[in-house]
Amino acid sequence: MNLRRPSLPLTMQAAEGLPRRRWTVAEIEALTLAGVLDEDERFELIGGEIVPMQANGLRHEMLKNALVRYWARRLPDGFQMAVETTFRLDEDSFVEPDFVFYKTSDGLANLKPGTALLAVEVSDSSLAYDRGRKARIHAAFGIAEVWVIDAVTLETHQFRTPGPECYLTTTGVPASGVLAMTFAPELDVALGDLTLI
Repeated sequence: MNLRRPSLPLTMQAAEGLPRRRWTVAEIEALTLAGVLDEDERFELIGGEIVPMQANGLRHEMLKNALVRYWARRLPDGFQMAVETTFRLDEDSFVEPDFVFYKTSDGLANLKPGTALLAVEVSDSSLAYDRGRKARIHAAFGIAEVWVIDAVTLETHQFRTPGPECYLTTTGVPASGVLAMTFAPELDVALGDLTLI
């Protein structure tokens, strides 16, 4: 079975100059199906390179669970929310945001950068990465909007208007501020008002 297009190089250049094996999403999925990779192993695939992810801290999990409860109760007809889904960006990249919102008519099977309405990252130890490199990756793929929430301070960094290398609009919203969803006002939330248990 051919899991990569023939023109995709088998190697890539790592930062320190050593060549690395370039993986595709299909190859990673096949390795997981075969049991070589554990399906619960935490990593993302960026440009063919496996990027390990740290385990989530308690504060991250408490905030994520509070948001699941809040948004699930208010999700209007016509919209869906995927929690910790493998979000395939192209043939050699996937990320695993905490939340991705999309139209029900598009369906999860067709989730791609152009159909995602909003991706949300809850960050504790990965805050610098999520606000920096990962936000630039989302922008390069044209994801309309990304929120990076600091699980400790509850400040949210909103990224809108994707450009080829970064988002053109960034806004900081404090815990007391209202995070407004342009596509579904019913889901607007002030993180400082949530009960974290």
